[in-house]
Amino acid sequence: MTRLIGIYGASGFGKEVLPLVRTAEQDACIVFIDDGAAGTRMGGLDVLSFDTFVGAPEADKAVIIAIGNSKVRESLSQRMVEAGISQLEARARNAVVMDDVELGAGAVLCPFVTLTSNITVGRSFHANIYSYVAHDCVIGDFVTFAPRVSCNGNVHIGDHAYIGTGAILRQGTPDNPLTIGEGAVVGMGAIVTKPVPPGVTVIGNPARPLEKK
Repeated sequence: MTRLIGIYGASGFGKEVLPLVRTAEQDACIVFIDDGAAGTRMGGLDVLSFDTFVGAPEADKAVIIAIGNSKVRESLSQRMVEAGISQLEARARNAVVMDDVELGAGAVLCPFVTLTSNITVGRSFHANIYSYVAHDCVIGDFVTFAPRVSCNGNVHIGDHAYIGTGAILRQGTPDNPLTIGEGAVVGMGAIVTKPVPPGVTVIGNPARPLEKK
């Protein structure tokens, strides 16, 4: 029976993930999942509700979550666990994953992404185009890298952190890794030289906390 693949999120990022899935799953039936747009078509594919997807006759089903909001990704991941649906990885053919990389379920590795060596990555990691993760990094669950993030060696990133386009995270050391706290946001183009506390937004060069007005 045909394998059924659902791309959860029929918006912008879902359109970018579609070619990755189509290349890796050439014999599968691919659909979008979007409860708000169910019954329509997007990019030539049917858009189903999650319940319709779960109830489809195919026994072999998997889903990749293509939604930027990390809290939504976490909620949908739990929903899939409860429904017994596995999470699919979407990896561009020219993405590079080297030695001793532990990659959690549901990762999206866009074109030209590189993960070097001795790296641990949690669930539903999104790494957009041209981003890299260097040696000895630890990345939590539901972390998002916008395009061209430079994550140098010995960096530890907490769950739900967001790293903006073109941000640079300086290299730490084995005994003093650079830390980005849970839920922290690193702004576009920021150069991070010091630890970022949980939930804090930093911007600029060198990165500093965003002042609320």
